[in-house]
Amino acid sequence: MNCMQLLSFNMFRTIGIKTDHAKSDYHFDSLDKIAKADVVLFPEYWQIHSIIYGMKKPIFPSAATFHLGHDKIEMTRIFKTVIPENIPRTGIYGKNEFTVKRVLDEFSFPFVAKTVRSSMGQGVHLIKDEIDWKKYTDHHETFYVQEYIPNEKDLRVVVIGDQVLAAYWRVGGAQFLNNVAQGGVLDFENIPQEALDFVLALAKRLDIDHAGFDLIFRDGKIYILEFNVFFGGEGLNHLGIHAPDTILKYVERKYKSS
Repeated sequence: MNCMQLLSFNMFRTIGIKTDHAKSDYHFDSLDKIAKADVVLFPEYWQIHSIIYGMKKPIFPSAATFHLGHDKIEMTRIFKTVIPENIPRTGIYGKNEFTVKRVLDEFSFPFVAKTVRSSMGQGVHLIKDEIDWKKYTDHHETFYVQEYIPNEKDLRVVVIGDQVLAAYWRVGGAQFLNNVAQGGVLDFENIPQEALDFVLALAKRLDIDHAGFDLIFRDGKIYILEFNVFFGGEGLNHLGIHAPDTILKYVERKYKSS
């Protein structure tokens, strides 16, 4: 029986969990609820500092999950620190006349350019020529550029708590993207165990406890593209997995007083 006092700021992601609810828009009207909670579930990013530092309350997902998953720059910096051999060659540049040219000196066509904060395949551009590059640079103040690794599918690995909850291939899709939101289809066969082990070890090392990691393979080597804190539920739904059940068990195990 759950005796913990939980507070959720996201009803959709905590369906089935016995919890009080609040809306992030009314954060400062909800301080009493936060104070009474043992754990706060799914706050908005802008709320987490006041909750964990100001009110000394634990949150789920973890602070590390929010901070490292906030944008692709933070993600890339930590990946280059801990798994530099397992990410595509990546460059991050502030916008000026020199970096516009520098990227073309350092990356050959085609390459990938991304919007720093985006998900579901949005904000990902395949730059095939200088015309594509100008379109990107005209609308971005920070250039996030990666080598293009051709692939027909990528692997989504879902980590919740301290376990891999699901994994599935995303095959095909619009242009060069495999995201389900871009038309990719799901394939649950022949999931490599080494990829699951790799992702779980990385998640535990970084204290990431709620994320969908996206991987591709080249010559048998694993490359991590990114992870999404708020990933889509299509794969879990197909497998009949109810994520809140795992969330509750993990939160109780991690935070419940003995």
